[in-house]
Amino acid sequence: MSHVIPRRTFLKGMGTLMGLPLLEAMMPLSALASSPKLRTTRMAFLFVPNGMSMPQWTPGSEGVGFALPQVLEPLRPLQGEFSILTGLSQRNAFALGDGPGDHARSAAAWLTGVHPKKTAGADIKAAISADQVAAVKMGHLTPFASIEIGCERGAEAGNCDSGYSCAYSSNISWRGEATPMAKEINPRLVFERLFGKGDKNESIESRLMRTRYNHSVLDFVMEDASRLRTQLGDRDQKKLDEYFTAVREIEERLSKFDRATANVGAGGTRIPSGVPHDYSDHIRLMGDMMILAFQADLTRVATFMFANEGSNRSYPTVGVPEGHHDMSHHGTDADKLKKKAIIDQFHVAQLSYILQKMHAIKEPEGSLLDNSMVVYGGGIGDGDRHNHDDLPILMAGRGSGTVHQGVHAVYPNGTPLNNLFLSMLDRMGVPTESLGDSTGKIQHLF
Repeated sequence: MSHVIPRRTFLKGMGTLMGLPLLEAMMPLSALASSPKLRTTRMAFLFVPNGMSMPQWTPGSEGVGFALPQVLEPLRPLQGEFSILTGLSQRNAFALGDGPGDHARSAAAWLTGVHPKKTAGADIKAAISADQVAAVKMGHLTPFASIEIGCERGAEAGNCDSGYSCAYSSNISWRGEATPMAKEINPRLVFERLFGKGDKNESIESRLMRTRYNHSVLDFVMEDASRLRTQLGDRDQKKLDEYFTAVREIEERLSKFDRATANVGAGGTRIPSGVPHDYSDHIRLMGDMMILAFQADLTRVATFMFANEGSNRSYPTVGVPEGHHDMSHHGTDADKLKKKAIIDQFHVAQLSYILQKMHAIKEPEGSLLDNSMVVYGGGIGDGDRHNHDDLPILMAGRGSGTVHQGVHAVYPNGTPLNNLFLSMLDRMGVPTESLGDSTGKIQHLF
């Protein structure tokens, strides 16, 4: 039996092209039996800067059933759905004779595994990153080969770290050795990109009309949606309603932030920036956008930089008015160590929000989280030492039934982080023999 409804079905309206979640009506009856080959697997990399409070991050025991240390406490509702991988390293983020610049190198090497060229000029050089290896091979399957998002704008030129270009500190995704994939930090622009037709003029007209008449993008696709409903069973209709509710809720939040962040331009015109003032609101809204993109199969590959490497953002809402980078250089000072752990726990709380949302979205086979692989962490171990071995790496999601979770896996220190990426690329259907400094594929989880 063939698919009743093609997976690549879109709802269309003026300036709007809306993807759909995976519905049972899109699958033949035989596919409703468990079969990883018929499940859509997604891959995401979430990056945090300035190292980690490693004693408060690393579980005290190896294997299953480990107790959650302080920094990981916000993930308690998801215990068993993620693993901590200890001992993975990015050797090429070390100086290797190039002197200072660990922050820039750690971001540039995190997904590439290569030593970036030390330059503040236009002659930057790294290599293709793990996410883009997947995007190049499977990007034709979705409207967007990949999405790159973040919460802190970064320059693409100039000197940001001891002679290293700002391009290195501001990007983790690289299409090629001289082509970083610049991230988008404005939630409104991400939303318009995901649900626009690609016709700039029509998309602008659609947005203006929605603003003027307080319409939703859903209002423009209701005719198509009504026709679709006649082909759906009760469970699919419920899933469609849940998806529409999530889209409308994001639109309402975007409108609220548009009003709150509007600046007065020439002639008294109010120009919204679209970027929430509250950092947790910003992270969660961008995370929700990534989730929508995965849910509607608009892309299967994403990178998300919570902040640029070396960021000195302050965290007054959790009692840390000092800068993050300053606190990471703790020098064993007890107060700085405490505040660094608070910042790290704050970031993990935002991760927990994203993973719980993914876990709650049900698909014909498991949840969205079950059908994803999400790596969270960074390219520096201890921020004071600037080391790039024994990195803080967490992996969540079951890769469409091909990944075991709930483990603290301890590898020999110095094991290339890229070995993990090779194993993940296999599960994405993009077998790759080498990447950066990889030496093989890792075990335990796969």
